[in-house]
Amino acid sequence: MIIDSHQHFWIYDAVRDSWIDETMSVIRKDFLPKDLKPILDANHVEGCIAVQADQSEKETEFLLQCAEQNPFIKGVVGWVDLCDDNVEARLSHFSKNKNLKGIRHIVQAEKDDFVLGEDFQRGISKLSTFNLVYDILVFPSQLENAIKLVEKFPDQKFVLDHIAKPQISEGLNEKWVKNIKQLAAYKNVACKISGMVTETENFNWTPDQFTPFLDSIVNAFGTDRIMFGSDWPVCLLAGEYKSVLQLIENYFIDFSNEDKKLIMGRNAIKYYNL
Repeated sequence: MIIDSHQHFWIYDAVRDSWIDETMSVIRKDFLPKDLKPILDANHVEGCIAVQADQSEKETEFLLQCAEQNPFIKGVVGWVDLCDDNVEARLSHFSKNKNLKGIRHIVQAEKDDFVLGEDFQRGISKLSTFNLVYDILVFPSQLENAIKLVEKFPDQKFVLDHIAKPQISEGLNEKWVKNIKQLAAYKNVACKISGMVTETENFNWTPDQFTPFLDSIVNAFGTDRIMFGSDWPVCLLAGEYKSVLQLIENYFIDFSNEDKKLIMGRNAIKYYNL
C-alpha cells in the first residue's frame, strides 16, 4: 500500500494565503479532495495524510471534515495553539476525532529559538497523552534548536517535514548533513522525503541533484524511519505529481521490496497510527 504522507487542501483565500505570491499562480486556486483523488488513483496511491497549511483551528476542522467525507484521507496533521494555556483542552476536543493523527506549527516562519520557548514546550509535552505526532517544519538554520527540542521529549514522536528544506540547487551543505545525523540519532524522530522539488532555484531540477540529499537521509535515518510525501499541490510549482512520485521510486529502485514497502507506506502507517 502506498501512502502519501504529506499533502494539503485549501479553498483559496487571497488574504489568508498571501504566501502564495505572483510567482506561484499555478496554485492560486482551490485544491480539494475531489481534485486529488483521481491523481492518487492514476498513480496507484491508496491513501494520504492531509497536513495543515493555515494556523487556525478552523483549518483543523476543515481537514477533519475532508477526512470524514473522503475515506482515502487516512489521517490529519492539524493545528492548535501549542502556546495557549488552554492547549490540553483543545487537544482533548480535537482528539475525539479518530482522524487527528498529529499537530504542526509553521516554525519556519518563527524566530530560530521559537521551539525553545517555555509555552511552546509545555504544549509539546501534552501531545503524547493523546498519541499525537508532532511534525517539525523548519529551515536548516533552525535545525540545531529542533535537535534541542527533540532531546527534551524522548517519549514524543516527531516527524521532520521536507528534510528541513535545504537549498537543493546549491548542493550539499556540511552543516545540514551534520545536523540531520544528529537529529536522526534520536530514535523517536522520522523524516518525510517530501517538498524537495520546490527547494530548487526557479523550480528547475534534474533527478541527480537530489541523490546526495537522499543518500544523507537514508544514511542517517535508515529505511524504517523515512516516508514518501508529495507535498501536493505545492509540488505543482516544480513538477506534476507523477514526476515527484517517480523521483522517489527511481531513487529506491534497487532497494529490497521490504524497504520499498516501508518507505512508500508502512512507515507512515506505523508513525501516524493510520
